[in-house]
Amino acid sequence: MSTTSSGRPGRSPRAARTATPARAARAAVGVLATVTLAAGCAAGSPAAAGGGTGEPQDGGDIVFLIDSLGDTWIPNNSSISSFQGHIWGHVTDKLVYVDAEGEVSPWVAESWEQNDDATQFTLHLKDGVTFSDGTPVDAEAVVENLDTWAFGAPDAGINPVGLFPKTYDHAEAVDETTVEVHFDAPTLGFVPTLGYHGSILISPETLALPAEEQADLSNDIGSGPFVVESWKEGDSVVLTKREDYDWGPEAVGHTGPAYLDTITYKLVAESSTRTGAVQSGQADVAYNATPQELGSFKDQGFTVDVPRYLGFVNGYRLNTQVAPFDDPAVRQAFQHGIDRDEILSTVYTEDWSAAETLIQSNVPEATDHSEAFAYDPELAASALDDAGWEEGADGVRTKDGEPLALTLYPNPYLATSKAIDELVAQQLGELGFAVDIQAYDVVTFGERVSGNASLSNYEVTRSFIDVGTVASILTDAENGEDWFGLGQSDPRTNELRDAVAQATDLDERAEVVDELQEHLLEEAYFAPVTQIVQRIYVSNPNLHDITYNGVAYASYYTAWLES
Repeated sequence: MSTTSSGRPGRSPRAARTATPARAARAAVGVLATVTLAAGCAAGSPAAAGGGTGEPQDGGDIVFLIDSLGDTWIPNNSSISSFQGHIWGHVTDKLVYVDAEGEVSPWVAESWEQNDDATQFTLHLKDGVTFSDGTPVDAEAVVENLDTWAFGAPDAGINPVGLFPKTYDHAEAVDETTVEVHFDAPTLGFVPTLGYHGSILISPETLALPAEEQADLSNDIGSGPFVVESWKEGDSVVLTKREDYDWGPEAVGHTGPAYLDTITYKLVAESSTRTGAVQSGQADVAYNATPQELGSFKDQGFTVDVPRYLGFVNGYRLNTQVAPFDDPAVRQAFQHGIDRDEILSTVYTEDWSAAETLIQSNVPEATDHSEAFAYDPELAASALDDAGWEEGADGVRTKDGEPLALTLYPNPYLATSKAIDELVAQQLGELGFAVDIQAYDVVTFGERVSGNASLSNYEVTRSFIDVGTVASILTDAENGEDWFGLGQSDPRTNELRDAVAQATDLDERAEVVDELQEHLLEEAYFAPVTQIVQRIYVSNPNLHDITYNGVAYASYYTAWLES
């Protein structure tokens, strides 16, 4: 067996403190009344935003205002990659911790090894970790979770986790704290993927429940630093800290119980209402503020965080099987017809950057291919002319009697998506495209847009922990998501996909990922726009030591309120 590093050393853990008993969580109805009043409040002056004592203080209750809480709490089926991941990140643990730079370190798994061809891994678990119902997070429980992430329970209406390696074969408990995991092909990305937001450890008793009972959040038992105190569908979730929690990831500098007593997640649809409540001191965190507001909040002394996650940039994946993107010239014109500098200067602030390729530049394997899709309206127009798309009297191009028309579907998980689509529609309109925009809320978007193979395009805001998972979604191999409608039709994509998936050496894999980026962009299968900041946080300046992981979720496990 060759040994895989168990991660970089963490900072010295703070001494565990004896926590005071958790105070009763704020009543959801009280929070609702407070937030409603805040909508009309003028911006107040926050308390001093300076550093405080520097020493964490026990106690305190915070209110986090969010614009959606998803449509189901079934762990595998929930909106875990967007809204509900905030709650799951406090109620559950993961086997490994992945930080904002993609570094992997121990958590519930304290060490691991892999064989030479990355088809077998051995996980060594911390002793003494328990779910909140007191049952152990032992090897048998981990095997149950791995199987659920890999396979789900389709007959029971429970999905597998989308980016869990499809090469997974089985896992077995060697003893109470040792798990052996087997794959039917090399899977270099397995350990990092254990830190992905979908890889949450849930009690086997919960996993055994039928879907309708898993949909009751109070039945979903995790091993995290907080437990569900109460919840109300479509309204709020109140979390209370676990006094016996003592196994946090050392990489965040703390392993004992949380400092905060409670976290209340409250659904408030309007961005201005959320931020107004933080300004007036009636809430502590507003999620998904608009970028244009951020400068003002910074000037007033509030904490503004715009963490980038590891994953794909914001952009459009183009369906090669659906008009007009079945025409390579149209894909090329679309790609070169987008003025990304105008988008950055109009929609965003200096905290955002242009895309350099189809994956985020903080992904270790990302390489700059920006020339492949640079804004070039003359090149775009020439490509359309050469392909026979003729401009009509109304300015819209046609070919064989069909207009050059498409619909864009703003992504409701990204606050700026509609504004971006409106700019893109204007830019493409100058080239002869007729662009419609159809906006939906989160639930309707999931029903009508997500995974709909009949649509010509689909906006991507997708995270991943390890680039090895990228290959599994590009075509339909191994039940992949077939992003571009290619199936198995592009031999070069298939070759590079397989080389990424089967790599056993990280450096060799990086070279292939570079070639894959180049090929996909040259074929204009993907039109990058900007590097993605999907999660925007405006916080009370007295709330200190918030941490952000590799998928940009705010963790309040280490956070504390300065009194």
